[in-house]
Amino acid sequence: MQNSRLELNFGREILKMLPSLAGAAARRLGRTPVIMEVCGTHTMAIARSGLKSVLAGCIELRSGPGCPVCVTDQRDIDRIVALANLPGIAIATFGDMLRVPGTGSSLELERARGACVEIFYSPLEAVAYAARNPGKEVVFLGVGFETTAPAIALSIAAAAGQKLPNYTVLSLHKLVPPVMETLLSDPELTVDGFILPGHVSTITGRKAFDFISLKYGRPAVVTGFEEIDILQSVCLLLKQISEGSARTVNGYKRLVREEGNKKAKEILAEYFKPADAFWRGFGLVPQSGLAIKEKYSRFDASAKFALDTPETQPPKGCACGDILKGKLTAPDCPLFARACTPSSPAGPCMVSSEGACAAYYHYEWSEQDREVN
Repeated sequence: MQNSRLELNFGREILKMLPSLAGAAARRLGRTPVIMEVCGTHTMAIARSGLKSVLAGCIELRSGPGCPVCVTDQRDIDRIVALANLPGIAIATFGDMLRVPGTGSSLELERARGACVEIFYSPLEAVAYAARNPGKEVVFLGVGFETTAPAIALSIAAAAGQKLPNYTVLSLHKLVPPVMETLLSDPELTVDGFILPGHVSTITGRKAFDFISLKYGRPAVVTGFEEIDILQSVCLLLKQISEGSARTVNGYKRLVREEGNKKAKEILAEYFKPADAFWRGFGLVPQSGLAIKEKYSRFDASAKFALDTPETQPPKGCACGDILKGKLTAPDCPLFARACTPSSPAGPCMVSSEGACAAYYHYEWSEQDREVN
């Protein structure tokens, strides 16, 4: 109870400071400060808590490339759908991937047509499923950032330990620092500061993001997912913007270390190597993905199965790519709440539980907006 009161009082103090800090930052910039929350979990936390409306008039918040399902390239979705239709294949996946539309289909549609698609909460469950079903080739979809990859690496270790011949991983993992480099190199980027992902930073460490301030002169704050964490990070960013300074600050010291998680990094280095990867909206980003090392190639679905698919284009009018780059917001998309809704999504940002469009639709789109549309 005492801690709750302290947090409440701290939150009130922060809210009192925000207008003056935002005013000072705006005077220095000559416009409203723009801050990007990179992580999809932050996007959902901000929408669910109503923080965007609280901060309206002080700052403009933009979402970034921090939703792993959303940044999965359209061509990779098509590869997954094609893989699901190969004889004897069982696709194992986290639930978010099920409804993401490819060019002509989705895993959900293919499952309805008879493909074997199984939902798991842990990759180790998929390994156990492969052991129980030796007649199936179980392919786990490795979708996620630095936080997800160690658990999937351990599933390869478990499959190797059991000498399973029928378990592979399709590694579509992404690394956040390289895509931040690509984002910051965009001359059209108008973001003044970054709220950095707490989960990813527990693995990478704060120092992995130092380049944002040292090379590009933008302030950044690693932070947690409570409202008080996010508000505090906004204050720290506004203070730096108003001063004209730029540092990458660790606002999540209870979990994030300077160098990150040494053990998790060792696990990643054992099973994966950095590789070029395609991101939705960004195209090919050098060394931004994780490929399975050659010594574990028997667990690599891309080496075991022919997965080439033609280059594809996103649905006409879909703005997911520009939303992930912070150039547009969800309601700027011409398909939003019209041709694209949670029950009939055109793009992944409306499907994923961390997607910017889903967040806006569920928590920020008013009843009046719904009537107009």
